[in-house]
Amino acid sequence: MNTLINTYKNRLERTDSNFVRYLMKDVYWTDRLYAIVGSRGTGKTTLMLQYIKQNLDMGKAFYMSLDDLYFSTNRLVDVVRKLWQEGVTHFFIDEVHKYPYDTWAQELKNIYDSYPELHVAFSGSSILNIYKGNADLSRRAIDYELFGMSFREFLAFEGTVNVPAVSLEDLLEKHVEIAAEITRGIKIVPLFRKYLQNGYFPYYKEGIHIYNRRLLNTVNAILETDLPAVEKIEYVSVQKLKRLLGIIAGMAPFVPNMARLGNLVDIQRSNLPRSLGLLEKSRLVGLLRESGKNLNNLSKPSKIYLDNPNLAYALGYDNPNTGNLRETFFYNQLRVIAKVTSAMKGDFTVNDQYIFEVGGSSKTFSQIADTPHSYLAVDETEIGWGNRIPLWMFGLLY
Repeated sequence: MNTLINTYKNRLERTDSNFVRYLMKDVYWTDRLYAIVGSRGTGKTTLMLQYIKQNLDMGKAFYMSLDDLYFSTNRLVDVVRKLWQEGVTHFFIDEVHKYPYDTWAQELKNIYDSYPELHVAFSGSSILNIYKGNADLSRRAIDYELFGMSFREFLAFEGTVNVPAVSLEDLLEKHVEIAAEITRGIKIVPLFRKYLQNGYFPYYKEGIHIYNRRLLNTVNAILETDLPAVEKIEYVSVQKLKRLLGIIAGMAPFVPNMARLGNLVDIQRSNLPRSLGLLEKSRLVGLLRESGKNLNNLSKPSKIYLDNPNLAYALGYDNPNTGNLRETFFYNQLRVIAKVTSAMKGDFTVNDQYIFEVGGSSKTFSQIADTPHSYLAVDETEIGWGNRIPLWMFGLLY
């Protein structure tokens, strides 16, 4: 137990609270049981430790990671019971999907039912499904997802400019004045280029020269460790998912031919939607679907993207197609705050109301002419006008 206590104290002491992710203000930290899920590297651990440091008495709170060697011979419920007897009221339990026993959900349920005065936060992979299994955490736990950094957060993390998130409606109506204020004294386009290449995960600050290598290691860890820990999947299937991701990286965004794609990676066509769904849940790809369809179903997607622009560089493409990066960025940022689907005219439909065409500074309205509520998201532009909105501004939404 002393090992866990010392680890907690050391991690809390080293936690920097100068930059805080967007989700901090959205989580109801006073709830009795809640989950924070997200891809590796988004900052789930830091978020929990920052909350403790900023809001709680260290003696009343306790952080622990279930991948700690201590849990190879000890149970979570026993640790909670001992610390509860010593006055701990807030538990922050990290990496639940790495618990050595297949009982993390049942143990959390038992803790919830046995200690009504406790507040328990737990974190895990974006693949984690609290609605799955016989423990039925879905009736007890609220889940939040922490995505990678928005362009707005990147600007704050860089110390360039710190602005509040903008609602989509305000962006559409007031983008000219918002852009004028933000770009006063800075060149936004070069910063946007930097973000597209290496600004999505906070750990880029630990060294730009090794960022792509670390991102590749993250991809491998997700597929080789996190995914098998949550889903029943064999080694050969993991290798097929790697091949599938590699093919997508070389072609995305593209309209998939499911039969051809299945043949390329030796996955039966009937199993391909599930494979793509696992890559999507792992936050390695983004699947754009048609409006009106269940966004969580296993039907054929309209278009397949890499999850974020940084992946295009990390997966071996030094000069990714500019048009691909633009669309990937737009979809990646908008999906956090809105429903994004394919469009009959244009590239994207947002909230079944707005139509967007994404392109360079010379892009015209020809493809969405006479389409109500239609907008251009244009790159290489600092300040727009009318329904022409700079692409970088869609990174201000969270």
